[in-house]
Amino acid sequence: MNRRAGEAVVIDEGGLARLSAGARMFATGAAESAHTLTLDWAGSLIGPGVELVTAEEPAPDTLCVAVSLVGSTTALGEQLPRGDEPARAVRALERRLGERAGAVVALNLAAENALVPLIAAAQLGVPLVDGDGTGRVFPLLEQTTYALGGMSPAPVALAGGSGELVLLETAGDRVEELMRPVVLSVGGWAVAACYPMAAGDLARVLVPGTVSLLLRAGEPGAPRSTAAPFGVRNLCRGRILAVEGSTGHGADLSLPSLPSSIVVQETEGLRRLVRLEAHNEIVLALADGAAVAMTPDQICMISTADGMVVDVDQAVPGLEVDVMVVKAAPVWHTDRGQRLGGLHAFGIPL
Repeated sequence: MNRRAGEAVVIDEGGLARLSAGARMFATGAAESAHTLTLDWAGSLIGPGVELVTAEEPAPDTLCVAVSLVGSTTALGEQLPRGDEPARAVRALERRLGERAGAVVALNLAAENALVPLIAAAQLGVPLVDGDGTGRVFPLLEQTTYALGGMSPAPVALAGGSGELVLLETAGDRVEELMRPVVLSVGGWAVAACYPMAAGDLARVLVPGTVSLLLRAGEPGAPRSTAAPFGVRNLCRGRILAVEGSTGHGADLSLPSLPSSIVVQETEGLRRLVRLEAHNEIVLALADGAAVAMTPDQICMISTADGMVVDVDQAVPGLEVDVMVVKAAPVWHTDRGQRLGGLHAFGIPL
């Protein structure tokens, strides 16, 4: 959002609605019931609003904590939260570190994950930092620009919906391996407080301004491309011909899922046959056998009927979709970024 010098930006009830709408533009894996629940949850706490700050505004040594939903959004819709999970997770991490958090930041800003950090900020009475740790969405907790910048996700505090509280302390590259069975055991979802770091470090590793971007994207009449920080292109419009292999029913409960392929017949332009290779998400697009898009850029199917994102496990023959490519932040296109978020990270050789 545009702000004048010295002017505070506050996300109030109207801002919450815009943020919610903007966060749905390219969000995969978002269950409607879970998103509505999280929006209502945030609405019950927003009060006069949550201050939105840049990472440079707090003192450089201010403790900042990333807050995110982990696990299954479907499970969240079935096993309702008590309501205190974000604050409980952050407070547990504070006890471990012996320091109070002065700000909250998002891990990523897709659907519910744009709202859970806002809930945490409202519960704790601290500001929300304008940015996130991906600039898009990856399935693993360690697939972040925070990790690319040398920050560790651990220690991680997990708060479950039935009162559970688990603290994981391990090497950063083992967090996902250890966290996955814990999340399953507490009902399939939890709120994680992770990546504790000083504001000075956060300013260095953050993808900045993405919360403001989604607030603008959620305004009536704003084009979908507003929600793409680094650009978006329309790969093709077509009709799904076939879905091959497992689409990972329940894959959001257990990572990684089994791979699957979606075959799309282009209905305009060159009439190409486009194959979308998926592993938790679409990671590679081939048009008549030639690679035309791949992770770390995000590849999405958008229903032409209602404009909503079509998840891999919702793809069915006959559905007409626009296949869109959201360009990732430049750091993901470095050698290190490719190792963490490129094809090899999903088990696909180049």
